[in-house]
Amino acid sequence: MTSINVDKYKLSDKTAKLTAKDIIPVIQSSDSAETREFLQKVMELLIDYVNIQNDRKEKILDFHHPEDMKKLLDLDVPDDAVSLQQLVKDCAVTLKYQVKTGHPHFFNQLSSGLDVVSMAGEWLTATANTNMFTYEIAPVFILMENVVLSKMREIIGWKGGDSILAPGGSISNLYAFLAARHKMFPGYKDHGARALPGELVMFTSDQCHYSVKSCAAVGGLGTDNCVMVPSDEYGRIIPSELERLILERKARGQIPFFVNATAGTTVLGSFDPLNALADICEKYNCWFHVDAAWGGGLLFSKKYRHPRFSGVERADSVTWNPHKLMGALLQCSTIHFKEDGLLISCNQMSAEYLFMTDKLYDISYDTGDKVIQCGRHNDIFKLWLQWRSKGTDGFEKAMDQLMELAEYQVKRIREQSDKFYLIMEPECVNVSFWYIPKRLRGVPHDAKKEKELGKICPIIKSRMMQSGTLMVGYQPDDRRPNFFRSIISSIAVIKSDVDFMLNEIDRLGQDL
Repeated sequence: MTSINVDKYKLSDKTAKLTAKDIIPVIQSSDSAETREFLQKVMELLIDYVNIQNDRKEKILDFHHPEDMKKLLDLDVPDDAVSLQQLVKDCAVTLKYQVKTGHPHFFNQLSSGLDVVSMAGEWLTATANTNMFTYEIAPVFILMENVVLSKMREIIGWKGGDSILAPGGSISNLYAFLAARHKMFPGYKDHGARALPGELVMFTSDQCHYSVKSCAAVGGLGTDNCVMVPSDEYGRIIPSELERLILERKARGQIPFFVNATAGTTVLGSFDPLNALADICEKYNCWFHVDAAWGGGLLFSKKYRHPRFSGVERADSVTWNPHKLMGALLQCSTIHFKEDGLLISCNQMSAEYLFMTDKLYDISYDTGDKVIQCGRHNDIFKLWLQWRSKGTDGFEKAMDQLMELAEYQVKRIREQSDKFYLIMEPECVNVSFWYIPKRLRGVPHDAKKEKELGKICPIIKSRMMQSGTLMVGYQPDDRRPNFFRSIISSIAVIKSDVDFMLNEIDRLGQDL
């Protein structure tokens, strides 16, 4: 076992007792021997942690209940500064009790793994510590953003357009909602709801991410006007149901204006039929948004792109999160628009103290006035550096590898059909299944059995966390009780890790 040894990272006697304020202003300079020693110890700790995350013998977490965890941590914010040695210890303790999301046996979240190059980019980003609202203070990063986002729009299938990096897929979806309303009802920006010709209504699948419904609340429509369209047994929106509901709302005098399609649902990993939805949006003059926050990485793959993304080029906007399938470090979310100029038109506030029009450079490179934020974190460098390290071809190979591992898991589940029940053939790397304990093996599969299987999931999950050996998520949906949903989105995962997952679930459930 190679877990963090909190007492390993010792500073010299001279440095250990100092506080940051003792060596100000030299603490800000690497010319200070004390500063260099402090940072080197922190770096040593971080590199050790990277190695630990990739050690399959290492636990994923050392679980403690919240009240017990408080006793293990010193979370006080003191009046007097603590020593540099204590700060190093604080860093070590923090990592010691943190969940190792880069561990090859972490299958719990859509974002997992630890891309070392992307991590290096994040370290540089933190060191540069700049804001992304003007070319004036972030010239290199602004140009990187332009190049990378243009390449992503090209992969989607557009020529031109505009994009921005946003703090997560939920905010990216909100950008799409705001831009759609502005495009169709530009008077809303100045006059609010009185500029609308009637009550707006939007549509999305009942399997969509909750952030789409949140757009209706935040944007002033109200959640009653976010219509949840039924999905089929595979979790894909039913186009005929969408059209029926659009006509139903039009008959009430409401104005359908926005349709969200999901390309990779959170739970089942399902892809809505984009071409069929695009046809309906064109017919009823609705904005067509594709939330590909999760599935967007498959746009790289010649093997898996179609039919999942057939028709994506017909969308008006696309959300795509590189911090998910592509493995960029959190956070890294993008929103793309087919029409150029829409972001600035929708969000511009022309704050002259930041976005002057008489600067010495081309102010079209200033991004701050086309977003609803002001300050914006630099999320581009880690993605740009990662892309350079892999190349577009490397991303394609990574996507194919992840999908092939999911297919391998499906194969192994089918080979052990006495122990596992595959719920459906996955379209993405989400694999949904039940574990069947010994007492239920051979029992006919029906609603009563599913209810019993659903009770098993939280018990096994609690045992996973207490043992620290594995993390796989579970949840219910509107058709079935609790079931396991494993996610393979880390390029560190290999076939033996998939076998370990299934074997460990079986081990933890032996007596159930």
